[in-house]
Amino acid sequence: MDVLYTRCAGLDIHRDSIVACVRLAEAGGVTRLVETFATTTTDLERLSEWLRGHGVTAVAMEATGVYWKPVWAVLAGDFELVLANAHHVKAVPGRKTDVNDATWLADLLAYGLIRPSFVPSLSEQALRDLTRARKQLTREKASHVQRIDKTLQAANIKLGSVLSNIMGQSGRALLEALAAGESNPEQLAGLVRTKIRASHAQVVEAVRGRLAAHQRLLLRLYLTQVDALDAAIAAIDHELGERLKPVQETVQRLTTMPGLSPLSAAVVISEIGLDMSRFPSAAHLISWAGLCPKNDESAGKRRSTRLRPGAPWLKAVLVQSAWCAVRVKASYLHALFQRLKARRGPRKAIVAVAAAMLTAIYHMLKRGAAYHDLGPDHFQRTERSRLAARLARKLGELGFDVTLTQRAAA
Repeated sequence: MDVLYTRCAGLDIHRDSIVACVRLAEAGGVTRLVETFATTTTDLERLSEWLRGHGVTAVAMEATGVYWKPVWAVLAGDFELVLANAHHVKAVPGRKTDVNDATWLADLLAYGLIRPSFVPSLSEQALRDLTRARKQLTREKASHVQRIDKTLQAANIKLGSVLSNIMGQSGRALLEALAAGESNPEQLAGLVRTKIRASHAQVVEAVRGRLAAHQRLLLRLYLTQVDALDAAIAAIDHELGERLKPVQETVQRLTTMPGLSPLSAAVVISEIGLDMSRFPSAAHLISWAGLCPKNDESAGKRRSTRLRPGAPWLKAVLVQSAWCAVRVKASYLHALFQRLKARRGPRKAIVAVAAAMLTAIYHMLKRGAAYHDLGPDHFQRTERSRLAARLARKLGELGFDVTLTQRAAA
C-alpha cells in the first residue's frame, strides 16, 4: 500500500487536552513523536508551531462534539486538514488509549484510509449556528406554551378548547388578564376580538375556572419567558436576513418549490452550502442527509430498510417541508406521495418526497436553474410511454415492424 503522506499527524482531541502524534516516514523507517497540549489558544498556537517544525503537511482529527472546531480554526490554512467520523476510524477493541488513538489516526491518514467529513466554510458555519439556535429557541417556546396550557388545565380553564392558538391575539389578551388577577368569566370572554368558531357562551364556560395565586405567578413567569424567546428569535431572524442578503436570489429561487419557505431554504443552505461540487451526485447528497435506506444485507436477504444516520437538522426540515409540499394538490410531489403511500405507507412515502425535494435542490444549486414541476400527471405520462414501448418491442419480437406516432389530441 502506497504512503500518501510521508509527514502527517493525528490528533486525539478532548475538552481540556490534545494528544498529538507526528508520523515521519523516512528512508530508515517510520518515526513517531507524541506530545500532549492543552486546548487553550496559546497551546493551540504552540501545537501549530510544533507541527510546522516537523514539516507536517496533513493533520487528521476526529469529530468529537464541538471540541475540534477551535483546533480546526487555528490549524486551517497551514495544513491539509481531515475531519474523520469516529465510527469510521475505530481501532482494535481493548487497546484504546489517547496515544494509541492519535497514532492510529496518523497511520490511517498516511495511507489515505480516512474518509474526510464535510466541513462547511466559516460563513456557512455561522448560518448553521444561527438556524440551529433558532430551532432550539422555537422548541423552548413550544415547551413554555405547553406549560401554560398545563397550568390552565389544572385550574379547569379550557382555553385551548375554544381557541386554536392560545398565544394568538385573543389568547394572549386572556392570558394576561388571568395572570393579572381577572376572574370574571364575562369580562374574560369579552376580551376575544377575533372571529372564532366557539360561541360567546362556550368561551364563558371555558374560562370559568379556579386559578390559584401560585398558578397566576407561574402564568406570569411563563409569559415572560415566551416574550424573551420571541425577542431572541426576532434578533436571530434579523441577523439571518443580513447574512443571507448576498444569496437572496438563491433563497427566492428555492422557495419556488412547493413546501419550501424562506426560513426552510435558509436552513438548507446553511446545512449543505451553495457549492454542490463537494457532492459527486444528487444520490451522494441524499445518502449524506440520511434520506435513503441503509445497506443491511446478509446471505442474500435484506434485513432492514431503516434510514441510515445522516444530517438530523437537514433531514428534519426537509421532512417538515415535504408534509407542506404534499398538500399542494396539482403538483408532482403530491402525485409521488399518493403513489407511494398506497404501497409503502405514509412515513416512507414522505421520506421519498423529501429525497425528491433534495434532488431538485441539488440541481437547482448546481445549475442555478429554477424549479420546474413535472406535473401531477407525470406518472401517467411515463407509464403510458413505457407501455407503448413494451408493446412495440413485443410486436417486433413477433415479426412486425412497428412505428409509434403520437396522435394529435382531439
